[in-house]
Amino acid sequence: MSDISNRLATVRHKIRVAAEKSGRPPEDVSLVVVSKTMGVDHIREAVEGGAVILGESRIQEAREKVPIIGRDKLQWHLVGHLQQNKVKYIFELFDLIHSVDSVDLAREIDRRGALRGESMGILLQVNIAHDPAKFGVDPEELPELLREISQFKNVSIKGLMAISPFSVDPEDSRPHYQALRELRDRVTAKDFDLKELSMGMSNDFEVAVEEGSTMVRVGSAIFGERKYV
Repeated sequence: MSDISNRLATVRHKIRVAAEKSGRPPEDVSLVVVSKTMGVDHIREAVEGGAVILGESRIQEAREKVPIIGRDKLQWHLVGHLQQNKVKYIFELFDLIHSVDSVDLAREIDRRGALRGESMGILLQVNIAHDPAKFGVDPEELPELLREISQFKNVSIKGLMAISPFSVDPEDSRPHYQALRELRDRVTAKDFDLKELSMGMSNDFEVAVEEGSTMVRVGSAIFGERKYV
């Protein structure tokens, strides 16, 4: 097995242990292998090691990789910020957008979807820590955003996403992930079916799983510290 395959297996094992610790089946947690900045050969190694969901942050990078790697038996997720003028590309590249945080962006996705006769699954990004350096809707504004976006016919809201402020101690992320799960549970109780919680990255994904994450976005713990180009 390659180093990438070994690290991928290690991450999966840690997800399994964290899920079981929280009383959930490991199958409830999807692993998004974040392949941004990675070359095609290294992505193929991850796929050979069992990766089925790949995450990219930039449209231009995805436009170069997706046609080569393909979408057969794979999913591609956009985990980075999406600019409105790049929405025209997403339907050919991605199965899920993790980073929608405004009505205007959702409206453009809906408009483009209508032109193609397709719907796009999205997650709403929440700035759960009120971090000025992060994108995302304020938690207090989420219910209104949900109400407005849920009216669009070609956008399907699957859940919520958040990025915790980086810390060397994964436990520092726990209150933020607890808060996102509790927020999801509150709005779900008000007629919104939000199954997915995309939270947790290489430094804190085990804590995120313990707190209810259904999708973890892991890159450097699988590929190494972005040394592959």
